[in-house]
Parts: sequence; C-alpha cells; structure tokens
Amino acid sequence: MRCLRLILSLLLIPLGSMSQSVSTYFQFEKPLYGAAYYSEYTPTDRLDEDIRLMKQANLSVVRIGESTWSVFEPQNGVFQFEWMDRIIDKLSKAGIKIILGTPTYSIPAWMAHQHPEVLSQTVDGKQSYYGIRQNMDLTNPIYRHYCERIIRKLMERYAKHPAIIGFQVDNEVEARGIDNPGYFESFRNYIKDSFHANLDSLNARWGLNYWGMNINTWEEFYDRKGVTNPSYKLWWERWNRKVTADFLNWQVDIVNEYKRPDQFVTHCFMPYFCNIDQIEAFRQMDYPAINVYYTMQDGQDGQWIGYACDYMRELCKHKNFLITETNAQGTGWSSRDQWPPYDGQLRQNMYAFLSGGANMVEYWHWSTLHYGQETYWRGLLGHDMTPNRVYAEFSRGAKELEKIGKRLVNSRKHNRVAMLFSHDSKFGLDFMPYTHGDQYKDYMIYEALYRQNIECDIVPCDKITDFDKYDMLVIPPLYVASDELLYKIADFVEKGGDVVMFYKSGYCDPDNVVRPMLAPGPLAKACGFTYQEFSSINQLPLKSNELGVEENQISTWMEFLCPTTAVPLAYADHPFFGKWPCITENAYGKGHLIYVGTVPSQKLLEKLIARAADRQQIASVERKFSFPLILRSVENGYGKKVHYLFNYSMKPVTLDYPYSDSRSLLDEQQLKKGASVVIEPWGVIIGEEY
Repeated sequence: MRCLRLILSLLLIPLGSMSQSVSTYFQFEKPLYGAAYYSEYTPTDRLDEDIRLMKQANLSVVRIGESTWSVFEPQNGVFQFEWMDRIIDKLSKAGIKIILGTPTYSIPAWMAHQHPEVLSQTVDGKQSYYGIRQNMDLTNPIYRHYCERIIRKLMERYAKHPAIIGFQVDNEVEARGIDNPGYFESFRNYIKDSFHANLDSLNARWGLNYWGMNINTWEEFYDRKGVTNPSYKLWWERWNRKVTADFLNWQVDIVNEYKRPDQFVTHCFMPYFCNIDQIEAFRQMDYPAINVYYTMQDGQDGQWIGYACDYMRELCKHKNFLITETNAQGTGWSSRDQWPPYDGQLRQNMYAFLSGGANMVEYWHWSTLHYGQETYWRGLLGHDMTPNRVYAEFSRGAKELEKIGKRLVNSRKHNRVAMLFSHDSKFGLDFMPYTHGDQYKDYMIYEALYRQNIECDIVPCDKITDFDKYDMLVIPPLYVASDELLYKIADFVEKGGDVVMFYKSGYCDPDNVVRPMLAPGPLAKACGFTYQEFSSINQLPLKSNELGVEENQISTWMEFLCPTTAVPLAYADHPFFGKWPCITENAYGKGHLIYVGTVPSQKLLEKLIARAADRQQIASVERKFSFPLILRSVENGYGKKVHYLFNYSMKPVTLDYPYSDSRSLLDEQQLKKGASVVIEPWGVIIGEEY
C-alpha cells in the first residue's frame, strides 16, 4: 500500500520538482557510528575480514567511493564498476548502511594527460600539476563534462541499491586559489552583472581612482594577480564562495534526478568556515556534513567540536547534521605529530558531537594506509589491521548507542545566545591586518563562552539577520557590514537584547570601504560613543574597575572612545591612553550594549560576557561550573531534556547534579538533583529528565 501511494504521488508531480517535493530523506532511528572505508586501498583483499570486524564492533555505516575516479574509469570512457558492486553487495548483506561519494575531487591521470587545461593556475602565479587531489579549475567546461558523465554513470548503477542511504557530492570543496583565464572571465562577468555594467559605479565604490587604477572599458578589467585594492579582494573572495556553492548545487541537481525519496545528499567541508558559502551550498541538502579534527591527549577540551556543531546547526535550520570525518588515532601528512587518544577520549568526543546535534559520527578512516600522502593519518585499525585499543573503545561506544541511541538522536537545541560570524569581516581584516596572527578573534571569543558553559549558536550574519529568537548577541569585529545589518543589531538592543561587541565594528561598508563618518557609524547611538583615533598598543594594565579581574589587562589595539551616553567600564593605566575608556556599556532602549574597544585578556573577556549573561539570566545553572567541566543540553526526539556533563581532565571530578531528577542513560542509575555524582577522567554522564 505504501508503495502504491508513492507511485501515485510521483505521477502527480512534475519531473523537475520530484525529488524535492516527495523527499522524506533518511530517517535516523538512532545515531549512525562508523568510518570511511576504502577496500581498494588495502595491500591485500581483506573485504570479508574487514566486514567481520565491523560487525563485531557494531559499526553501522561506512562512507565509500569519493576518492576513486581513476578506479571507476581507468581510461577515458572505459568504466569498471564490478569491484565496487562486490563491496556494496557484501556491506549490504552485513546490514551496514552506505554513503556513496561522487569522486570529482581527485581527477584520473588520463584527464590531466589529455586535457592539461583542466589543472588550475593560481593567484600566486603557480601552475598545478598532477599528483595531488583538488588541483583542477572547478569552472572548466571539460572538467565539468567528465564530472557529469561519471556522476550519471554512478547514479545509474547505484541509486536504487537498498543499502545506500545517501550520496556525498565531492569532498571538502574550495576554490583553492584558482585563477585560470576562464575563471577570471567568469569573475569579470559576475562583477559586470553585480554592478549592472556600470563602470562609473564600480570605480566610485571601489575607489579605483587611487593610484590611477580606474577602469574605462570592461576589457581593461584586470586579473586578480597583483591586485592591492581591498574592495576587489573582498569581491573576489565572494566569487570564490559562489563558485564552490554553484559547483555543489550543480552536482546535487544531477544526483536528484536519480536518487530515491528516502535518500539524502550531503557534502563534507572543513572548518575554517570562510572559504565556502555554506548557506547557498547546503540549500538543497537535508543533512549537511563537516569534517572535524581536534587536539587529543592533554589538549583535548571539546571546544573545536562545540564550535563546529554550533555553526552547523544554523546551516541546517536548527536540525541535525553529519560528522563525516574525525580523529581516530594520530593524524597528519607526516609522522611528526602523532597524538592518539587517551583511554576514554574517543568515546567522550563521540558524545560531544551528539550533544551538539550530530546524527552521525564517522572516523577517517577504518584502517590505516600503507602508502600515499596520508600514510600516518591513522584509522580505527593500525598498519597491522588487527583489533587494538582504539577499536575496542569504538566498540564500547557503538554498543552503548545500540542501547540508548534512540534517546540521543534527532536532538534539538534552544540556545538564547548567538555569536555572529561574518565571512566578509574575516577577509576584510585579513586584507588590512592590525596585528600578527588571527585578526578576527572569533575562536578566542567563543572560548570565553564555552569555558563558562554558555551555549550559543554561531550565525553567519552576512546572509542571516534575524536575531529575534535570541536574548544576547556576541559579535567579533564586524569590520565589513551593511547599514541594514548594523541597524538590525541596534534594533535588537533597543528591544531589550544584550550585545557584547568588539572593536572595528561598523568601520567599513559592504564594499570594504571605510565609511566617511565618525566611527562607529550607524552604530553610534546604540553604542553611545564616537571615536576618531585608534592606536596599536603593547600590553597595558587597567586602572582598578568594577569588573575586578585578576588578569586585568589589554593589548594589541585600542580605540579612543568618546562617550555620549555610554558608561565607561575600564581605562588603561597609562598617562596617555588612560584619557579614554577602552570598554564601555550603553543602555539603549530596553537593552544594553557592551563595546570592547581593545583586545582584552581572556579572563576579562569572560567577565564581560558573564556581565551580559547575568542581566539576561542566561545559563545561571551551568555557569556555576567551568572548564574542565563542560555542560551541554538538548531536547531529544521524545521531548525530554537531556544533559551531557563532560570531564575534560585526567582526574575524576565530583559535583552535585545540577538539573531536575534524571535517569542516567549510560547506567540506568537515578540522578537526583543536588546529589553527589562522580565523572571519571575523560568521562561523561548523560542524564534524561523524567
């Protein structure tokens, strides 16, 4: 009956909208737990043994095929799929679910030999050569022709296979410095369209009269190589992000012609987040994915996992996402930095991903390679390919998910705090750096939230400007922003929100051009000050102030703030710089805006964020604890609150359970509010409220 209803529904829907309209996509009954698997990489045929070990470990999913175009098509137009048929059929027989990748990120040798023009030329004047992946021009029509052919061949053969739950298009795609002639021509057309072919507007907005670089005909529009103009550079980066998004959506459109309604399409990308327009790239994807690698052993703190998950949820419209790669053992393109996990850390991080909203965790990869660039990027199995300590810990976690996974899957979070993320500001600051190293400071700011257990969503504000569901915004240097965005932030404060905002915000318009007005421009009323001057500074102490922090110091940068309605919170203890406040707070409408016109110490930053959180009564319970105790909460698919309590340390930690009476999902014990509980080293307690 179900099949009959589906057939009838398909007949009533136009072909072009079929996959979107009837899609039910893969339903997660419990989190999937597995690894990338490349049987074609092993020095001997051990497919049966690998599957036996996978079943023994309760592995539930593998990701395959994204790296092997040259095996699928060893010669131009000669296709060999029987080897993959065998792998898929045997995995299917074992009950292991499969995500199949399109192999477009690593071109076969015959293509580079026959069509060297598909290889990329870069903005630094280099020519890419064969011998590494991701060395092609994504816009090259010959490359696109062969991409489409292999994608269609794969989909024709495998789309209907019952074991395949989804398809991954490409892998970790970025523009990667492409500057081929055709790529540049497309960029010029993009600018021409964006400026309605009006060169007067382009010259004026980008300030091209400077150094006499104005353009009088479109044929004179010059290539990215050698460009110094910040506006050109910013629009070039927007173009790079558009190219990658368009490339992925082009692949998704092809896959959607073949996939079943119960299959999903995904793509995995790597943080840092600036190199791709994730919102547009993931527009058609039910389950976007990310590859997250982090420090283990003494450096394990869960922070990078939290950051990645908090960013992903906004891209999924606060639904769930996939982790397609993460550490199994040591990582790296050499054996210099091998830091395999301590006992408990692999399992702890699996639960950290689930606490952030992931519905799948996969390791890269199943077994360690014996050759190639990633010989020492170690998998669940080592070079000997036999069960080991890490395999045993994976098995433990997999067995726990078999038992309690249905209580952890499809979770939702309802955070009251958002940290804004601006692609344009990140690049704008990189083009005009004010210090060495990181310019944007978003990870430093995130750390101040994370370590005092203030959960947040990370919102890419270049495209999303709806903050109504939040009570508090934390804003890294918003160097490049539209008037509309700045007024939205001011309106948020006026309506009762709290904002903690950082230096250089509001300084440049969307073309990366400095606003010809007193800083901070459209934010002046909400901030309650103006300023004209700024200075690089060495580390300076602060005069005694009500913030009362031991690390009472600032460094690097300072704006000379001149309050109109704002109240000074801190002054530098210095005969010159002490004339102006470096941190202020302004009551504006029903809300407050704290402005940090300098780089504060980490403890001072935490205090400022806590000050705003106190006013909104945010994370009042959680902020009684701090790192190495990290608390994360979700609402599960049953509408129950689930609390994760992590101990990121080598020592057991005792605390009073801070939430309402709960059931410990891992051991079925009662967790009474206020009762003493112990979290083992690198351990986790998961409590589901009754």
